Amino acid sequence: MLTRKQYELLMFIHERVRESGIPPSFDEMKEALDLKSKSGIHRLITALEERGFLRRMEKRARALEIIKLPDNVAETLRPATTRSQAQRMSPGRHVRGEARGSADTRGAGAPRRPIGEGEGAINVPLVGRIAAGTPIEALQNKMADVPVPSGMIGRGDHYALEVTGDSMINAGILDGDTVIIQEVDTANTGEIVVALVDNAEATLKRLRRRGDSIALEAANPAYETRLYGADRVRVQGKLVGLIRRY
Repeated sequence: MLTRKQYELLMFIHERVRESGIPPSFDEMKEALDLKSKSGIHRLITALEERGFLRRMEKRARALEIIKLPDNVAETLRPATTRSQAQRMSPGRHVRGEARGSADTRGAGAPRRPIGEGEGAINVPLVGRIAAGTPIEALQNKMADVPVPSGMIGRGDHYALEVTGDSMINAGILDGDTVIIQEVDTANTGEIVVALVDNAEATLKRLRRRGDSIALEAANPAYETRLYGADRVRVQGKLVGLIRRY
């Protein structure tokens, strides 16, 4: 999962290489992303390298190689895509994920083709909304089915949740996204989980174990990390995928 700026940079590099065969310069990338310094570009490139999307080749000018694109782009990006089109597809610029198979209540209301249709999709139940912010009420009953590409589903049971809030934005999870959750009751420290607090409120956060306590960590500096006794937090699943509609 990528942040908005990581996504924009990856798509800008991808388009420039397709058009000219040469990656853009750092100055061009800085201008395209409207950043004040090239150090921000260095940080974005490092993050893309760590996530396996990009590779820098040493001792070569402009030596950037695209290793892969996000799955939702790799399948849909057309050969004639322009820079402006790629930017319009970036997270946060247009309406994002809806309950699949429903009308877009934020736009003109035209029905949308379900994601995964015709692609070996597996139906996963959409069971409610989850807060990426202040915890909200616990999970609800099944609302609809979400077609999910079969490659996203592993062992065990899975369910889908629509995200509300922006506290996980730096982990690439945006308001309106649909997250795919593997139903488990334990998780490793550092994993993004659905956590039920005091058997009453569910939230989507990164779990950190701190001795006898559990920290639920946001991916947005505007939100504080919340610390709970281990007996107050119950893991209800961990993040395995994300679906976003552009």
